[in-house]
Amino acid sequence: MTLIKSTPDNEGKKMTDEVDILRKEVAVMRDEFRELKQSYLDTHRRYADTLLMLRGLTQHATESAEQAAKAAEFSAICSEKCLDVAKQAASIPMIEAAEAASRAATSAAESAIQSAASAASAAAAAALAVAHHAEDASAQGSSVAAEASKKAAAFAAQAVLMSNKAAEYARSARKDKSG
Repeated sequence: MTLIKSTPDNEGKKMTDEVDILRKEVAVMRDEFRELKQSYLDTHRRYADTLLMLRGLTQHATESAEQAAKAAEFSAICSEKCLDVAKQAASIPMIEAAEAASRAATSAAESAIQSAASAASAAAAAALAVAHHAEDASAQGSSVAAEASKKAAAFAAQAVLMSNKAAEYARSARKDKSG
């Protein structure tokens, strides 16, 4: 039986080999760390870009909703004026004018309804932005857009009521003329 006797040369070589292995492992870990760091930086950059885009989307959606609410308000005012004209025209022998005013009121009401739908769509876009990233600015924008949508719907309802009343005046005038 032969015993291998440990010599200083064997132990030195063994230690050198172990140090080389450790150096390789450290180099691999360093590379993995660099890759992780780069991945984090890339993710952070994409996140910041997405956040910026969502802020812009929320701002545009909020502005759209506010403009749609304003358009619905103008349509309601138009319907109100058409109602006044239809009412006045119904009392004089120009039934065609009352009917034209009634049609104008109907068109204004349809415009108000479309504006309300636009405001609702913008509010939904703002809410979607909030859903993807809950941030104070997005949440506030969504709240403003939702309020604008609510106003637009109220103006649209008002415009429809006035349009119906204008049509009623026109029908009444036609009935009075024929009766």
